[in-house]
Amino acid sequence: MMMNVIVIKYHYQELFLDLIIKMCNKIKLIFFLCAISRMFSANPILEHALPKLSDYGFFDNPINIQNPNADVIPYTISSQLFSDYSEKLRFIKIPDNTIITHNPDHTLNFPVGTYLIKTFYYLNDRREKTGGRRLIETRILKKISSEWIAIPYVWNDEQTDALVALAGERINVNWIHDNGIKKAISYGVPNVNQCKSCHAYENIQQPIGPKIRNLNYEFTYGSTKMNQLDKWISLGMLEPLNQNSFLARTVNYLDENDGTLDDRARAWLDINCAHCHRKGGPAETSGLFLEIEQTDSTALGFYKPPIAAGRGSGNRRYNIVPGHPDRSILEFRISSTDPGIMMPELNRRLVDEKGVALIRTWIREMLPKY
Repeated sequence: MMMNVIVIKYHYQELFLDLIIKMCNKIKLIFFLCAISRMFSANPILEHALPKLSDYGFFDNPINIQNPNADVIPYTISSQLFSDYSEKLRFIKIPDNTIITHNPDHTLNFPVGTYLIKTFYYLNDRREKTGGRRLIETRILKKISSEWIAIPYVWNDEQTDALVALAGERINVNWIHDNGIKKAISYGVPNVNQCKSCHAYENIQQPIGPKIRNLNYEFTYGSTKMNQLDKWISLGMLEPLNQNSFLARTVNYLDENDGTLDDRARAWLDINCAHCHRKGGPAETSGLFLEIEQTDSTALGFYKPPIAAGRGSGNRRYNIVPGHPDRSILEFRISSTDPGIMMPELNRRLVDEKGVALIRTWIREMLPKY
């Protein structure tokens, strides 16, 4: 009899423990679901990201032609970030009845609701511009308040649309290079956090390329060439500027006839490096500031030792040694494809051969004014 009581007692204890465990699991599930709900409700990207690029209505059909609708304006910038030899198409859309204003330092204030759209593609053969292309990704920057959100889209194999890809993606790409040799890479579409690593300034995400000095450049609209700033003003998109022909202009570093060697080298450093290497940027602690407006020779790297480069220094003492590219850390890092050494860290797996040659020549022929 006593044995039966003990068995019953333990049986009910097991049932009670099982009930407690189930209740705890339910509580955990509730907390988990609440956490997920808070995460989704607090994430503006999930609120604003549409499933497909075509859902935004930026382009006429078929959208792979990239022919923008009337309220979407194509543009370019004078010097462009090297991205493993990909080409880019850029567009902007601002809300109706709004205008882009500008600050005394010639930065731009875009209205809330502005879209900046950039499509990356590869020519099948870089020697033949009309020989076909493959669209790889389209990145959208949308201004939602004082901050911007980044939303990446990856084009499908059929090239009919691009699907949202918040986690990024790796895509095998090949093309015929300028020298006729076939190249192939694993192209990296950045995830939304990687977008922040370049676009963050004082911990706020914002655009890099569309500044007044980068937009002070001619663009072909149909059969007509026009300065982009003048075009935007004529469309009522941009408030009038004072004597925009006298505004600072970033040269095209690929054009040997555009500006001086110093102009072109500084343009390359500005668009490829300065989004991180500036005060308030992700690489601020390096003390190496490469924005085009920088005039402090030490901040630019001249005879400046690295703060914490590790093996990224290549056993070289200074970031830039005038007259000696082979003794300059800057040259070492932009010439590398080692992930622990190379600069920039993201958006490339190949060496920018023309860019490196430009910087080498610049250092070798450094003027004494620095």
